[in-house]
Amino acid sequence: MEKIKVLTDQCIGCGACVGIDPEHFDFNEDGLSHVISEENLESEALKDAIDSCPVGIISLEESTEEFNSENALEENVLEDETDESELEDIETPSTIKNEDVVDEEI
Repeated sequence: MEKIKVLTDQCIGCGACVGIDPEHFDFNEDGLSHVISEENLESEALKDAIDSCPVGIISLEESTEEFNSENALEENVLEDETDESELEDIETPSTIKNEDVVDEEI
C-alpha cells in the first residue's frame, strides 16, 4: 500500500500542494503542509501537487501502515522536532528597544 510522505521539517509553506490538491493536503497549525487523506492516490491533482512542490518534499512511498489522520499529524510533528544541540551555534538577532530609536526632524 502506498502512502503520501511530506517532509514537513523542510516545508516552506508555499501552499502549492494545498491549492492544487485540497483533497489530500491542508495546512497544519504552523502553516505547513500535511496529509489529510490517503484516498484516491492515482488522482492527477495529487501527481500535479507532488510535481509542483518547489522544494521536492512530497512523495508516494510504499507502506504497510494504514492511514490515520491523527498519526499522520503526530508523525509530521515528530519530523519537525529539532535536536537542541543543533541550535547552539545559531545567532539570534538583537532586539531593538524603544529607547534605541531616535526621532529626527527632516
